[in-house]
Amino acid sequence: MEKLPYINLGCGAKFNERWVNVDFVSTGKEVIAYNLTKGIPFKDNSFKVAYHSHVLEHFTKQDAEKFIAECYRVLEPNGILRIAIPDLEAIARNYIKYLDASLANDNSAKEKYNWTMLEMYDQVVRSKGGGEMIDYIMDEKKNNDDFLIERNGDEVKLLFKNFRNVKNEEPVAQSSSGFSLSNFKSRVKNKLIRMLLKEDINALSIGQFRLGGEIHQWMYDRFSLGELLKKHGFKNPTVVTATESKIPDWNSFNLDMKDGKVRKPDSLFMEAQKI
Repeated sequence: MEKLPYINLGCGAKFNERWVNVDFVSTGKEVIAYNLTKGIPFKDNSFKVAYHSHVLEHFTKQDAEKFIAECYRVLEPNGILRIAIPDLEAIARNYIKYLDASLANDNSAKEKYNWTMLEMYDQVVRSKGGGEMIDYIMDEKKNNDDFLIERNGDEVKLLFKNFRNVKNEEPVAQSSSGFSLSNFKSRVKNKLIRMLLKEDINALSIGQFRLGGEIHQWMYDRFSLGELLKKHGFKNPTVVTATESKIPDWNSFNLDMKDGKVRKPDSLFMEAQKI
């Protein structure tokens, strides 16, 4: 299949085969593995469209500057950059809204406030996969599923299914048949690390996790994202919806939408053009 001059950066498992797709780790034969903190592995003026969804917030502020500059470099003149990120403004407005309501003893607002606090901080400070958000999602007693779906869409429904079922399942017995050299080496390596590092092993584990790419390194709103784009040469940064775009046939690619629903309702969507 001939590729369009469109590139999806940090695509994960959500990509279109007609696009050039790049991520840190390949998630399929259509996805090129490349460390995007090192740049974008294509020549200047290679694409008419560049797109990334919920990627920018995982870069440090400094690396994000370099990444946006790289997006500009690989786009043709008048090429379009489309970005989807968690919307800091929406989180902040929810924080004030549900804080005020909770202080007014509105019981229906309290769990919305608790989740909003997790949106604001947990994805930045967490030191384990999923952080406290996963613990919250697993707890059906919170009785806050409708709000979680409103904020996270069908993605959170999948988490309900996977994580709530897992906690109720009986642990699977480990097979003891046969000898695995790779497992043996791994156990020896882990034991040596624990012997050498002792009390520092927890710090190592946390450090490895926080460098692994899951946490949010910075957050943006419509002002700060627009300023970042203009700083690196883009013109007319414009807030759009999931379905609005200057990209021809945008909705046919099913990147920000799926089955008529927004994939990530908590997103800020913005487009800008290369001068």
